[in-house]
Amino acid sequence: MRVDILTLFPDSMRTVLGESIIGRGVKNGHISIHAHQIRDYTENKQMQVDDYPYGGGFGCVMMAQPLKSCLDDVMQQAGERRSRVIYMSPQGRRFN
Repeated sequence: MRVDILTLFPDSMRTVLGESIIGRGVKNGHISIHAHQIRDYTENKQMQVDDYPYGGGFGCVMMAQPLKSCLDDVMQQAGERRSRVIYMSPQGRRFN
């Protein structure tokens, strides 16, 4: 099984997922994990991935362009293999 992770912190992902049960699965060849740096897909020279919230306000939002470009590249590499995309969205109720 191949798992591709799109992240701003690929080294951290490799470190965390190299341990415990998942780490043993990788070591035994049952699973392969590939962490992709989203910054590599930006179209600006500053390699910026942060955008401002629509309508102002506080906080940062990730730009859609680098994320989509990275996902498109990963899906192209997958080719005809069956694949699923799991997108962690901030939508939903606020937990208080």
